[in-house]
Amino acid sequence: MENSNDKEKTKYFSSIIKEENKRMNKQVETILQASLMDRQEIQLNKVSTHVHEVIETVLDNFGLQLEDKKAEVVLQLEADADLIDADEVHFANLVSNLVDNAIKYSRETLLIKISTSNINRRILIRIEDNGIGMNKETQKRIFEKFYRAHTGNVHNVKGFGLGLSYVREIVKTHKWDIKVESEVGQGSTFIITMKQE
Repeated sequence: MENSNDKEKTKYFSSIIKEENKRMNKQVETILQASLMDRQEIQLNKVSTHVHEVIETVLDNFGLQLEDKKAEVVLQLEADADLIDADEVHFANLVSNLVDNAIKYSRETLLIKISTSNINRRILIRIEDNGIGMNKETQKRIFEKFYRAHTGNVHNVKGFGLGLSYVREIVKTHKWDIKVESEVGQGSTFIITMKQE
């Protein structure tokens, strides 16, 4: 008969399998999106979307990974008006890719700060981490397809180097704006500027 210890283990491992499955599905989705981008076939299905809800859902999906990293997540969702006209799936993938990036290039203790604000009928999202950071050359190239930053002694970076080119494409297709601020050893901040609805 299964004791409670075994049940806990089973629950723990099945949650890991679920997370890995999600991650694999996301990688496949990213490759498919990349091939669509090559042919300029991204179709946006825009609907009224609450930015804060999407951010919170994405963070929920990363719950296990963040727990595993003993990460601290600081949310400062201060935009009074958080409604945008966006493709909900692509927008969620965009946020997801940036959070995934912060996790991939993190150091011992991961801190992710996500904040929102309103400026001149625009919504700004800042996704900030305390990871390994980037030099100026890397910052110029990170949105290129298949470009992978040199990670020094970070050996666990998985993926295809497609995440940020996808992010840039989705930003461009929505007619938004994205920029990155970073220093080696000081972490990175991605800032997305979107039109309010």
